Amino acid sequence: MRKISNYINGQHFSRPVAATSPVYDPNTGRVQAELELGDRAILAEAVAIAKSAQPAWAALTPQQRSQVMFRFKALIEEHKQELAGLMSSEHGKLLDDSLGELQRGLDVVDFVCGVPHLQKGEYTRGAGPGTNVYSIREPLGVVAGITPYNFPAMIPLWMLAPAIAVGNAFILKPPTRTPSVSVRLAELATEAGLPAGILNVVHGGKEVGEAITDHPDIKAVSFVGSTPVAKSVYARGAANGQRVQCMGGAKNHGVVLPDADLDQVVADALAGAFGSAGQRCMAMPVIVAVGQKTAEALRERLQREISKLRIGIASEPEAQMGPVVTAEHKRKVESYIQMAADEGAEVVIDGRGRSLPGHEDGFFLWPTLIDHATSSMKSYQEEIFGPVLQIVRAETFEEALSYPSDHHQGNAVSIFTRNGYAADRFVEKVAVGMVGVNVPMPVPVSYHSFGGWKDSAFGDLNQYGEDSIRFFTRTKLVTQRWPPEGPALD
Repeated sequence: MRKISNYINGQHFSRPVAATSPVYDPNTGRVQAELELGDRAILAEAVAIAKSAQPAWAALTPQQRSQVMFRFKALIEEHKQELAGLMSSEHGKLLDDSLGELQRGLDVVDFVCGVPHLQKGEYTRGAGPGTNVYSIREPLGVVAGITPYNFPAMIPLWMLAPAIAVGNAFILKPPTRTPSVSVRLAELATEAGLPAGILNVVHGGKEVGEAITDHPDIKAVSFVGSTPVAKSVYARGAANGQRVQCMGGAKNHGVVLPDADLDQVVADALAGAFGSAGQRCMAMPVIVAVGQKTAEALRERLQREISKLRIGIASEPEAQMGPVVTAEHKRKVESYIQMAADEGAEVVIDGRGRSLPGHEDGFFLWPTLIDHATSSMKSYQEEIFGPVLQIVRAETFEEALSYPSDHHQGNAVSIFTRNGYAADRFVEKVAVGMVGVNVPMPVPVSYHSFGGWKDSAFGDLNQYGEDSIRFFTRTKLVTQRWPPEGPALD
């Protein structure tokens, strides 16, 4: 049985641990590894090591830190097939999905290679008589990230790359379901020349998460996960004086106007709802069709195309969707399908009750299509996080606009139309943090930033982009005046 250990001070943690956890292969349903869990004591040891190592790392020039990030990026690119394989074997997402995820993480590493420019402060000469004012962006010290199972490489890279580039030491608590790639990234960072103790990986559940938000030497915490846990982490960390950013759940809508290209909408809906088996915060699990004619046409096309989707193991080249992450999560998604039926929605295509030949113990769930969902249904209000697409029917543009705007989660939304005026009005009026126009998953590029509104995000600064530089640094403002000394210079 393969063992996955904590990674502290530039090496694998070799001492015995009190508890372990199984890591499954969703494609087969079998245990493939044993994860060694940390605890409060191990977390405290990692923080002490990080605190000791951080000043020397911060004392390097920005150019020197940038060179380490360049080498780190090159090593990730060199090992991308290996890293993608680790992700797919533990998450179940297709290899192409894993490679795409890795690239989105690499984009952020690439961005922070420009840290000599990004970390610059500001300067004002002559702010007063003989007085100049300037600012300095300094690292916080030891910071931490708590990451979700569905993006085991991308989101750790979103956090650790900017945090480390600006001179912090970083503690990463990866998910217990998909832990291997985080450890491998830490190994590659060490190989790239990152000093021991600057990047540490401590596995664990709630105990380790609470230890992170309780530790007085951890100055900032970045979190991505479910909304209830995001609220808890945000409240606990903020109460303990930490700087905290927490990204929660999502119920992203795709609003389809009657003039939209329906063939393109269907193709985008299949990718948005069923890519990675719907297990991503940028999934598009709700279609709001404006007008009964639009709804009926979409339903017909979706039924036809969903029936053609090929379900398979992550490594199968022809597969279009893999399994969900665990048997427990499969049961949870199935319960939402039943809930929708009980609430009066129509289950048009039911993905339950099927298995993949040769992989009968795998955690496979076929795509599900639900029609006539309404805003009063619990199955609509809550995040299902699986391969389930709901159709909501609206009579007018204004009614369609109200669904994403009134939902308690405001992560992302897309509108599909050929009408520029309607799209512009939608962008202006919709109460959601990230908006796509004829784009099903509007993930901003790495030099902007990522973050939703309402119950989808807690904190003032978003992930990656310049917001990440602000989050992982603190600003020191200097006002200086030099009195004249000695004889006049003229």
